[in-house]
Formats: sequence, C-alpha cells, structure tokens
Amino acid sequence: MTQHQDTIPWRVGVLFSKSGVTEITETEHLRGTLLAIEEINADGGVEGRPIEPVIYDPQADSAKYRRMARDLLAEEEVNVIFGCSMSASRKAVLPIVERHNGLLFYPSMYEGFEYSENVLYTGATLNQNTFALADYLLQTHGKKIYFVGSDYIYPRESNRVMRDLIEAKGGDVVSETYLPLDADAKSISGLVEDIRRIEPDAVFSTMIGRTARDFYTLYDAAGFDRHRHPIASLTMAETEIGVIGADKCDGHILAATYFHTLQDEPNKRFVSAYRKRYGSDATTSIWSQPAYIQVLLFAQALTRTGTTDPAKISTAVLSEKLVGPGDTVSFDAETRHVFLTPRLGVARKDGLFDIKWEASSPVRPDPYLVMTRFEETWMSA
Repeated sequence: MTQHQDTIPWRVGVLFSKSGVTEITETEHLRGTLLAIEEINADGGVEGRPIEPVIYDPQADSAKYRRMARDLLAEEEVNVIFGCSMSASRKAVLPIVERHNGLLFYPSMYEGFEYSENVLYTGATLNQNTFALADYLLQTHGKKIYFVGSDYIYPRESNRVMRDLIEAKGGDVVSETYLPLDADAKSISGLVEDIRRIEPDAVFSTMIGRTARDFYTLYDAAGFDRHRHPIASLTMAETEIGVIGADKCDGHILAATYFHTLQDEPNKRFVSAYRKRYGSDATTSIWSQPAYIQVLLFAQALTRTGTTDPAKISTAVLSEKLVGPGDTVSFDAETRHVFLTPRLGVARKDGLFDIKWEASSPVRPDPYLVMTRFEETWMSA
C-alpha cells in the first residue's frame, strides 16, 4: 500500500551537533529548527503535508559533517539541509552540497567572504555586528583592546576585520592570541595572566565552545572588573552564560542581531513557545532564532513552489519577507544573505542582556565589505 501524495511528508535534512565542542550552541540551532517545524506541522503543514526532519548528529567533527551531508543528499534523498554552525563545518559540507546540487540553510553569524548558489546565509555578517562593537568599545571603555580567539577561520578572519576597524578609529590592538578549540586549563590560565599583565581596556573574544566558557570562568576568578574591563564577543549569548553562571558574566558585552529580551510581539510569542517546548528556564538566543526563522522562510517558499527542488526554493526564498522575532527579515538577492538589525547588549545579573544600542532599521548585509567604509561611525546610526 502506497502513501497518498497529499500525506507524503516534505523531508529535509537537519545537521547540527548534539555533542562535541559546540554542543550547547548547536543544540540551540537544533531546538530552533525543530520548534519551527513542529509549529508548521501543528498548523497543518505545507499544502497539507508535514515537514519531516531527518536528523543527523555530526558531533562537531568536520569529517562527520562531510559524510553525513553526503548521506542526507545521496542516501536519504533530501534536497534541503538546515545545518552547520562553525565555519569549519560549513566549509567541510559546501563541496558536497554543491556536487549534489542541494541547498544548505546556514544560520550562524560568520566571517563573510563566501558566495554559493547552493547556500542561503541567515546569520549576521561582520558589518551587522562587528562595526558597531568597535565604536562602542573605543567610546565606552578605551583604546587598548586585547584580542583572543579559537584557532580556526572564523576567529582569525573576524579578528582581522576588527583589527582594521580598531586601528582605523585610533585604537590599539595590544595583543592577539589564539588557542586550540580543545585548549587545556593551563593554556587558558596563561592567557588570563597575560591579560592581567598587559592591562587592556577591554578584551575582544572570538573563542567558542568549552574553551570560551572556561575563559570567562577564569576571567571572573582572576577578579577583573567586568563593567570597566569587559570581554566583548559576537557569540557568547544567553544560554552559554547560564551554563557559566550569570554571576560570573554580568558586564560582558555581546554584539548580535537578536536578544532574548527584545519586546516586540513576535519575539514574545517565540520566547513563550520556546519555553513551553524546552522548559520554563530556557533562553532563546542568536543561535536558536536564526535557525527558527530560516525554517519559516523555507516554508513560505515551499508554499509558493510546491516543491523542494533546490533551484526553485532558492529563487522563491530570495523574494520572501518574514516579520519574525526581533526583526523583519528579507534576503539581499545579490549576496544571498539577510538584512538584520545590529544591536549591542550588556549582560546583567540574571544572565540576560540589557540592550544598550540598536540600529534604527535592518542593515543590508555586506559579506565582502565592499559597501561599508571602516571610518564610518555606527553608534550614531
């Protein structure tokens, strides 16, 4: 007996790690993805057919991302994948997606300088987070900035751009240090001691995962005044702060396009649904929100096309607009990235963020940094 066409699900791949060095942030990606799929299905699906996620756990291992992407596209015969978090995993998957002519929805903020007809980028580019942060640090905390990062492409490229910004605006990068993703406590302690010795006005961190959480913990233990000499990040959001301990993180800065504390009605509904699904203490973040939004954009395109054909979905989604939690999101068809609103938040004692600044409207993505001059001042925008 065969399924009636009207009940055959729309199968999509989901490729986020539930274990490994990035398990917390990628689990948030996964949660946002599944919440959106569940809401769509509860509302009758798309054209009466449910979306069925085919979920693989690559365990933050680039080789597994590559193999599992191939399995999803070739063996599971899905056309669309929601997945990847780090740039390293996206780079690992990209040749496979292109070879099989699939479509990857990628929800992380990243370093830019990439374009593929087989990828839709729904996370922030550097002009949507880093530019405003450079102004804020120099105007609020001082000109001496210490850079730290995990040793892979996203931190190194983000720091390269941030260095150009800081120096163009009269600041001084007093040191730049990279640690492995699996750095041990001795290495992180040595980093903290070097920061104590140099006495910067602020630290710009592009560390991720367990190493970043250990760094924040040791920074607190070292007794730094976080409100005067904060760590500023593009990634250390609400859920990881909850794991570290909110009392160890108040005063630190996050430059992001989304915060749990936004008060627009779509975000209030998103936070409520997220907590109903994942627990009353669960926090939404820059990791879960783009993952949630990109599924809704996909569903809108699927409704218009009636097919998961990658070329047709890709064309349709580039003209979609979504009034989502925290932002009205639409694509810049030229770059395949999304318009987003830059914001700056300072962590408070409950682990959430007070939003200290936000742009007046969504900003066009500039992943290749060809439209935005480094000498522009963002804080007045």
